[in-house]
Amino acid sequence: MTAIIDAIESVVSLESYRDQVLGWAPEIASRNPGAHGVFFGYDFHLTNDGPRLIEINTNAGGALLLLHVASAQQACCHEVENFVTGRVNTSDLERTFVDMFRNELQAQSPGKQLRRVAVVDENPTEQYLSPEFTLFQQMFERHDVDAIVAGPDVFTLENGQLEVDGQAVDLVYNRLTDFYLQSSVCAVLNRAYRDGAAVITPSPHTHGLYANKRNLTVLCDADRLRELGVDSETIATLVHGVPGTELVSAANSDALWSKRKQLFFKPNWGFGSRGTYKGSKLTRKTWESILGANYIAQELVPPSERLIIRDGNEQCLKLDVRCYTYKGVLQLLGARMYRGQTTNFRTDGGGLAAVFMAPEISA
Repeated sequence: MTAIIDAIESVVSLESYRDQVLGWAPEIASRNPGAHGVFFGYDFHLTNDGPRLIEINTNAGGALLLLHVASAQQACCHEVENFVTGRVNTSDLERTFVDMFRNELQAQSPGKQLRRVAVVDENPTEQYLSPEFTLFQQMFERHDVDAIVAGPDVFTLENGQLEVDGQAVDLVYNRLTDFYLQSSVCAVLNRAYRDGAAVITPSPHTHGLYANKRNLTVLCDADRLRELGVDSETIATLVHGVPGTELVSAANSDALWSKRKQLFFKPNWGFGSRGTYKGSKLTRKTWESILGANYIAQELVPPSERLIIRDGNEQCLKLDVRCYTYKGVLQLLGARMYRGQTTNFRTDGGGLAAVFMAPEISA
């Protein structure tokens, strides 16, 4: 997984790649404010041939919840002791997370101190992961940073300074799924981003480079990568690790329909499995709506499964593994366990789970 992430980071660093993918993103994504973007989530399915990258999220939720889940794990017997004794130190990783936000501020506004952070999502108290917003508040306050949780409509821009209730905001931790700040409620944040009035992380620029799913059509294509100047070793890593992906269009609609059972369909700017369809479940009516929108078709990679015991009964749950990274460096591993077509956080016994790496065994 880290090899695939490293390969993607090397491609994203190329001007040729950046020019291509920003060319099909909204205009706002072209502005590079300097900040890299916090809490990337690289989502993988595990297969017999190695991990396959399903998608990249630039505002991945769940990191603090997973941190607490991981810290709560205890060995059930001597045989698994090694798997949990190496678990992450909550205090150390918290400090790493806070330093990450400070780095984001320095990247855009060198010399400025991080005094106030706003964690932003639309209707934040109604979000499924709203308890995590409270954890972020508590984390920042433990490190002497004031933090609020707010919707995008409460901000004002006064004399070049982003504010909430008359108090300056240095950095916005962006959990919005309006990735390009296009809705009317995001108008002030849109202007603040364009004016550089505050750091907004992750940003529209970050999403345009990494998380627009149309970018996967480049990352899986050896010929296109070669044209962009990518080296052969990186191409081999990506072609093996990124499932085949192509843009849905009128030109290839018949071919895609005929092989739909081997495909998964996703909107280019989608999130949280919304608007995604397993090809075998498609109806003609849904297919027509896909053709009228912006979609990619991705090679279907079935997820692996994990056997659990719940209330004395054995059951298999599907899973994907999420790598949380900053600037390409792995910070935390987690898994989402579920039944059904997509991760939904509604499966009894499912949801977020800690992931531990097995200790290396010498020959």
